[in-house]
Amino acid sequence: MPGYKISKVAAREVLDSRGNPTVEVVIVAGKGRNSICASAIVPSGASTGKHEALELRDNEKRFLGRGVSKAVSNVNSIISRKVIGMDCRNQHGLDSLMIGLDGTPDKSRLGANAILGVSLAAARAASAATNTPLHQVVGKISRNRRFVLPVPFCNVINGGRHAGTSLRLQEFMLVPVKAASFKDAVTMLSETYHTLKGIISTVYGKGAVNVGDEGGFAPDINSAEKALVLLEQAVGKAGYKGRIKFAIDAAASEFFNGSYYDVGKILQPSDLIDYYMGLIRSFPVVSLEDPFDQEDFGSFAELKKKSGIQIVADDLTVTNLNRIRTAVSRKSANCLLLKVNQVGTLSEAISAANLAFKSRWRVMVSHRSGETEDSFIADLSVSLGCGQIKAGSVARGERTSKYNQLLRLEEDYGLKLAKF
Repeated sequence: MPGYKISKVAAREVLDSRGNPTVEVVIVAGKGRNSICASAIVPSGASTGKHEALELRDNEKRFLGRGVSKAVSNVNSIISRKVIGMDCRNQHGLDSLMIGLDGTPDKSRLGANAILGVSLAAARAASAATNTPLHQVVGKISRNRRFVLPVPFCNVINGGRHAGTSLRLQEFMLVPVKAASFKDAVTMLSETYHTLKGIISTVYGKGAVNVGDEGGFAPDINSAEKALVLLEQAVGKAGYKGRIKFAIDAAASEFFNGSYYDVGKILQPSDLIDYYMGLIRSFPVVSLEDPFDQEDFGSFAELKKKSGIQIVADDLTVTNLNRIRTAVSRKSANCLLLKVNQVGTLSEAISAANLAFKSRWRVMVSHRSGETEDSFIADLSVSLGCGQIKAGSVARGERTSKYNQLLRLEEDYGLKLAKF
């Protein structure tokens, strides 16, 4: 029989998809021949909300960014001493212990990256120790038994902080709303992606098909309208008109200047609402994320009321229970973007998702721009039964690892694709 008690916890520095250091945690449960080993790698964001849990980084520069040796040391010394001997299946107990051990509202003492690495590795250890698929282990924690594959939101044009162009809005995504299966959805996305590559190459030159942080193309365009026209052309040429809709992540906090928004032209909040409404009327946009600054609950609510589409809260809520409650009470959004590293433990992320469901919001599990080959969020999206995932483009290994894991889950367990 395998052992369930944690016998070793170790962390190291590894690289994320931008070449920056991040934390990997390895947990061993049991001893000798009955031991199991599991690991997890923590992602990192570029466009981050100011209310996110703190990613602990060193002061000195190493590699292309600041190192995470302090977070690694906190795992190897402070955290490991406390969790060794605990049952790896006791997710809430482990997470609660680390939250108490840190003792700060934003996990700034030990680092959300240190705590999250242990939290996710523990869930994987429980999966290995019980010989149970990870999505079923996490599903038990979240008390969900309805496992469905998520509709993928595929980022194919990058702007904002994810690209070096003058396009202010950050992500333009394809949403396969009429796919027969997850495999069918990925096929549609892949074919449209390559069609888009050909169109961009023809219009802007072969040098314009370089990709941004999340694997989408980054042509030198300066307006959302031009990006959406390119998507329309690609979808039509690929033969998926009507089957693929569009989504936008504006990441508006990145182009907010205190009193106005700069989208290539200066707009007040009311003008920006009109701007978005124009895009929604002109193009098949079904979802809009972070359309306003992270403190502007009121403008979020007004756009949600006027648009009738999915309004996704990311920087506004940062997977934080208190901010979700505020957004719910203000009627600011109808979908939560769930990022485990915004809050720092798996248990807290699940609580955030359940609060959103209880409030009749949708939930979209999301990657980060600084991603890794770890595919945990693929299983998480299935375990929650949320029906939506944002995993980046269908290119670059740190993105395709999530798509590939979902393809495996579809084949191995006969799971069905959710409806959007």
